[in-house]
Amino acid sequence: MIDPFERIAPAVLGERLRIARTRADFTQEQAANTVELSRTTLLAIEKGERRIRQFELAALVRLYGVSLNDILRDTAVRIELEPRFRALPNTKKKNADRAAALLNDLASAEAELEGLLGRRAPRVYPPERPLGPGDPEIQAEEAALELRHRMGRGLAPMKDLITVLEGELAFRIFIRPIEERTISGLFIFDENIGACILLNSYHSSERRRQSAAHETGHFIATRGEPDVDSSSIDTTSREERFAKRFGFALLMPAPAVRAMFSDLTREHGRFSPRHLILVAARFGVSNEAACRRLEDLKLLPQRTWESMRSRGFDGQFARKLLAEAGLSENDTDDLLTPKTWLLAAEAYERDLVTEGQLCRMLHLPRIEIRRIIDSLNDTGLHDLLQVVE
Repeated sequence: MIDPFERIAPAVLGERLRIARTRADFTQEQAANTVELSRTTLLAIEKGERRIRQFELAALVRLYGVSLNDILRDTAVRIELEPRFRALPNTKKKNADRAAALLNDLASAEAELEGLLGRRAPRVYPPERPLGPGDPEIQAEEAALELRHRMGRGLAPMKDLITVLEGELAFRIFIRPIEERTISGLFIFDENIGACILLNSYHSSERRRQSAAHETGHFIATRGEPDVDSSSIDTTSREERFAKRFGFALLMPAPAVRAMFSDLTREHGRFSPRHLILVAARFGVSNEAACRRLEDLKLLPQRTWESMRSRGFDGQFARKLLAEAGLSENDTDDLLTPKTWLLAAEAYERDLVTEGQLCRMLHLPRIEIRRIIDSLNDTGLHDLLQVVE
């Protein structure tokens, strides 16, 4: 059997090492000095002009904190998305870099699993709709309704938005912990890898849904620009105003919201905080998002949300009311979306990846991978994987 070290082309290995170095935040000079190489030697290695020796490779992977097996793996897909996030204005580098690197890894892993299985989902992206002159929020309302009709969703609630984006638009969506809690999500579009979104699992399911809708707005209007959805970023730009209103309109279409508001006020004589909670539950959004939407549509006065909060309206009251009405939505702890879960299960079932490789590729603890593997004993899932083949 040929040693993987001998089989891999120097140019391929050099490029993987270059990406690992930049992601570990080492300059060529710093890395070279640490492993006792000259900078010109490391440059030649990264360009594929000089084959690296095994002891040098071992020293570099230790320095960069990467797996030797992953660096040498035949099927590894290497993409480099995160440098594009560093050019974002008003984004603190330390807040976004780790999340961008994680999105890079997960998008690479999913593409690799697709390659192993010979399965590439056809892209059915709607055309980009660049912002024109005039009010970006009016354009966002129109664009959101257009996308809803394109996906055949009409005015119905879309609590399954993440599944819809994966299935209908072939987005790559990932849910993982992002330590910087102000970051709700990240979006990037790459011609080779497609549209990718990372959502913060520390946030509620409603917040994740809103962030996915927000990032879809960036996909529609400013596809070529990466985005970090964060409470610490200025939201006064036309692009952000479009994305914010698009997210609201996608999840809470104006005609449906107006109809529900009209029904509630006609039946009860006035619109109360209890009704706000019901609106939020129907459309699968937070109470604040529902209130902001009603304000946007001029159904409630501006700053109603601030007034309610100052008078003691809180999440505990909302949760109690929803529980009494049987409308509570339990947050899911699942970190895998259906598409990635099925790809991982099928690749393991076919002996194309090991348990350890899936842990590293998907950035998941072993217990999560064991859940996938244990589920393969279920006859129904096994039959499903056979059908997928």
